[in-house]
Amino acid sequence: MNPIKDRKNDTSNSDQETVSRVFGAENRTRLLKGYFDGIDSINPKNAWQHVYRLLLWIDRTTALAHCYESDKAQPGRAWYGRSLAFHDWVSKTLDIHPAKLGEEIDWLFREAVKDLASKAVASRTSAYMEQRLPYEGRGFPEPGEDPELVGIIKEILEPWMDRKPPEEELRKLTRRIHLYMNQENKRRNLVGEGFEDVIAEIIISRLPVLQTLEIRNRVPLHELPGFHAPPPNEKAKKVDLALIAQNRRTLVSVKWSIRADREEQFQSDFEAYARLESAGQDFAYTLITNEFDAARLKAAGERRRQNALLFTHVVHINPEGVLAAYGNASRGAAKEVRTHISDGRLLSLNAWLSFLASR
Repeated sequence: MNPIKDRKNDTSNSDQETVSRVFGAENRTRLLKGYFDGIDSINPKNAWQHVYRLLLWIDRTTALAHCYESDKAQPGRAWYGRSLAFHDWVSKTLDIHPAKLGEEIDWLFREAVKDLASKAVASRTSAYMEQRLPYEGRGFPEPGEDPELVGIIKEILEPWMDRKPPEEELRKLTRRIHLYMNQENKRRNLVGEGFEDVIAEIIISRLPVLQTLEIRNRVPLHELPGFHAPPPNEKAKKVDLALIAQNRRTLVSVKWSIRADREEQFQSDFEAYARLESAGQDFAYTLITNEFDAARLKAAGERRRQNALLFTHVVHINPEGVLAAYGNASRGAAKEVRTHISDGRLLSLNAWLSFLASR
């Protein structure tokens, strides 16, 4: 047995557990409660703004609000111009200076990263001291030491600094930078499940007119009224969000973006839902997304199952943002999406929440 190796493994496992807790459902629920408790009023008209303040983020490579894949939104490509237009639209609509937008959005991720930074440092302190004890006094580098990064920071900031920061403070700074960079890949999971949590929280706790609905997210299909359990050899289907009311069931797929694999998943999910339906009653199947690709939005709105449209409703957080991104484009899928928006096939979150309230 190697005690040092074992302690390293223990520390690694502890770090992973800390990350899982910080980005997990329990902490997201706590953070969202704190956010919404500080908001005076949520209604269908302003709900989309809170979705964006909580989840929309700045793409580091473009320094603009993210609305499309980073590699296709680089300067000189078509989606860079569209990203500029979207950034302009969302800044104006939220009444935030374009350069300050990043400070007013991405709240959920930024708060989770703050939690991670504080908890990671606290969880490592005792193990860290024990592990370094045999090497005390030999000048071993400290965690977070990055001379090259410190050199860059000093080079840029020293002309404006009244005094030289202590080395320990520079180590803290580089640790924070590395932590921030390394945890960016956690955004995908946080945005995926966080999107479901935000929509559920808005409906469950913040819109009194919808309090008669039973809302459940990430629930196994067979735990909902009127659905069978799957056969023993079949994996249970989960529903992102389910809205249950008297004589009405709405199964909601909540996807921030629509990748090619998800397009196929929509069809297979519906087929499973229909096959396992046991009450002999219709159910609504709704998609909520923040996708900006016109072709994907067009496909979602027009996809069919037998002789009917696949989705009862296709909901975008705010289609005005899509229109702003595409500007005057009036050909191909962009033209079709304009039509879907104008005729109500592509609904805003506001319109969909208002529809639910009217039932």
